Amino acid sequence: MDSIIFDLDGTIWDPIDTVLSAWNNVIRKSNLINVELTRKDFEGTMGLQMNEISKKLFPALNNKEREKLIIDCCEVEQSILGKNGGVLFHNVENVLKELSQKYKLYIVSNCQDGYIEAFYKFHRLDKYFLDFENPGRTGLSKGENIKLVIERNNLLNPVYVGDTQGDLEAARFANIPFIYAEYGFGQVSEYDMKVKSFEELLRVF
Repeated sequence: MDSIIFDLDGTIWDPIDTVLSAWNNVIRKSNLINVELTRKDFEGTMGLQMNEISKKLFPALNNKEREKLIIDCCEVEQSILGKNGGVLFHNVENVLKELSQKYKLYIVSNCQDGYIEAFYKFHRLDKYFLDFENPGRTGLSKGENIKLVIERNNLLNPVYVGDTQGDLEAARFANIPFIYAEYGFGQVSEYDMKVKSFEELLRVF
């Protein structure tokens, strides 16, 4: 193994409370919807792409209304995440620091353009990662983005670490091993290996 590609939400951090606050701020000012979102609402969207998230959270709106609301929510979200961050899982930076001395580290997440940059801005963890990708920049699926990162960085033997069924399917699409972050938000049907905490990655690798 020469490299580790990470999912972000539910694998490296929990951003839900910050994101929830941002989105509800937008919703309160909108005349499109009058019901605020809950943490449970967001937990049910982990691993989905933004168009899937918008349909799940705002099913009563038409496509044009959803698109406008999502754009507004994401703009506020990225600003607040850049200022307040999310909740890193226990000992994340120390684990990344140690892993980066042995392996090349990357992030592929199903997020909008600017989201990973906001994560980097507040938590200052970009120094441990060599590249990242998301559908907001490429328009591709997570599996395709994993393959893109593998190809442009000439990776020979990568693994993917994630917490949802979508992460598993993306790793299978890219034909690389999947390590299940059991402590995250999702459930998966199979995995090549699992960890019960982020720290446990040091034992695995």
